[in-house]
Amino acid sequence: MAARASAVASCIPVLLMLLAMLAGTSSAQLSTGFYSSSCPGVYDAVKSVVQSAIAREKRMGASIVRLFFHDCFVQGCDASLLLDDTASFQGEKMATPNNGSVRGFEVIDAIKSAVEKVCPGVVSCADILAIAARDSVVILGGPTWNVKVGRRDSTTASFSGANNNIPPPTSGLANLTSLFAAQGLSQKDMVALSGAHTIGLARCTNFRAHVYNETNIDGAFARTRQSGCPSTSGTGDNNLAPLDLQTPAVFENNYYKNLVSRKGLLHSDQELFNGGATDAQVQSYVSSQSAFFADFVTGMIKMGDITPSTGSNGEIRKNCRRIN
Repeated sequence: MAARASAVASCIPVLLMLLAMLAGTSSAQLSTGFYSSSCPGVYDAVKSVVQSAIAREKRMGASIVRLFFHDCFVQGCDASLLLDDTASFQGEKMATPNNGSVRGFEVIDAIKSAVEKVCPGVVSCADILAIAARDSVVILGGPTWNVKVGRRDSTTASFSGANNNIPPPTSGLANLTSLFAAQGLSQKDMVALSGAHTIGLARCTNFRAHVYNETNIDGAFARTRQSGCPSTSGTGDNNLAPLDLQTPAVFENNYYKNLVSRKGLLHSDQELFNGGATDAQVQSYVSSQSAFFADFVTGMIKMGDITPSTGSNGEIRKNCRRIN
């Protein structure tokens, strides 16, 4: 009896290791060298288009990073967000978190065109989006990392997934933590990845309630934001304000400094520094930009690993907006 129990116990570590290997199979198929032979020019092609787009409009860097976030939170990083609606196909673009909000699709189209000229039919739209997000962060002054690639594009999309999985700007800390956890991302990852709001702009409709109705906000800051965002819903909904008060086109740690000063633009932003479990992490990023950069890179790599289609799954789209 004891011998049998001992044998069973000795098998447990092996079983756990096998389960871990199976759980990580899809992300393990991604690698930084996936295109080293088939399309070594992909990185220069992507970077060139991204640089030109950001030179024309600084905000575009933030928009591309946001595309990557909103794509990865629905069915994993599979370019499902890029698919247009048709008479027989419902995509994710018209879901509440995306409709009138996500942008930059034409830049992804231009990147795809440039990459196709270098190596036709080789690089997925999902990988293009992952590389472009990294390049956007770097061009705006943020950290760099080696992007794992080898994803394939989905042939499906999920309208309901986009509505349910992407954290809304009204989220409290518990909801934010839960929605990130559902994607395999920790609360620490969530706070670090939220630092992407150090770049870009937000629409009045997404911060109106915070600047008019809430108390965890600096009064002078609230009044400044009110001046460009009428209190009546439906009026000025698309008026824009910077997510980072000082430098919305520079990737650094001012976002966290604003939170400590109660100058987070969105309710969900200020929730990260509101007397809760994440206050200390926010303070650590105020003290050390390098700590923020390191954790942001870790979070971006983990997010890029969310259930990718690899191997013979999915396809390499010829046009990022439609299935082959």
